[in-house]
Amino acid sequence: MTKTELYAVTGVSGRTGAAVARTLLAAGKGVRVIVRTQANGAVWANQGAEVAVANLTDITALSNALSGTEGAYIISPPQYAQDELFKQADVMAETIAEASIKARLPKLVALSSIGADKSKGIGLISMNRTLEQSLEQTGLPVTFLRAAYFMENWSPMIQSALQQGSFSSFLSPLNRKIPMIATDDIGRIAAEALNEHWEKTRVIELEGPRPYSPNDLANSLTQRLGKAVNVKAIAEADWAKALLGSGMSAAAIDGFITMTQALNSGHIGFSDKSKIDRRKGSTTIDDIVTEISS
Repeated sequence: MTKTELYAVTGVSGRTGAAVARTLLAAGKGVRVIVRTQANGAVWANQGAEVAVANLTDITALSNALSGTEGAYIISPPQYAQDELFKQADVMAETIAEASIKARLPKLVALSSIGADKSKGIGLISMNRTLEQSLEQTGLPVTFLRAAYFMENWSPMIQSALQQGSFSSFLSPLNRKIPMIATDDIGRIAAEALNEHWEKTRVIELEGPRPYSPNDLANSLTQRLGKAVNVKAIAEADWAKALLGSGMSAAAIDGFITMTQALNSGHIGFSDKSKIDRRKGSTTIDDIVTEISS
């Protein structure tokens, strides 16, 4: 009898980790979800997954959770509400790297972001860069998924349009298109990557079927709702005020502002290196609008 391949998956309480776990289970693979509490794993245990409890700052618990698997999907979740979120990201990156070595993990697929190749001026994305640097030093086969802007980041704006007929955007100019991707597509591609063979470190850039602008979202909402939806750019001077009450710490807000400035200026974008693997998801902005507005 052939032994079922077993993969560890972190971040299953979030969108991409859940999509990875679902894709692997649907393909008949074994899945071990790594969660902070046993209760968080109950829904996955009911679907046939193993459950391992480990914190991403606990080397021993995490290495035990990773041991005996064919590979792992890794996400280092940002602690946006914390003042020390960048230091916490450093600790998690170091813990993940050390635990992966201790577990003799055969391979890893780690969620990162476009812009992680830049050394400065990237704000929150510097946490992705930290994870990349720590994992690269392990010498293990690692795939970094440098994902484009998440389409689901538009969820609050879509809700605003549903309630008020308009929404505001940090991204500008309003007609400027940038690469975007849905989190379900990230999860599916990550699961596919886990089943591939590679050596050392590789980068896969992820985007959707085409780039989108705030105006594209407004047009999609207009078609969906059958009435005009307007979009307004938030003046940069008002960004910090607009983020008050978001639950983000002052440090996180500063990081968000720097990141968004870099997105708007084009500092953050895909690499121009032709040898980098770039893969596309199939989910469109219309699909996201339909999902959220249903």
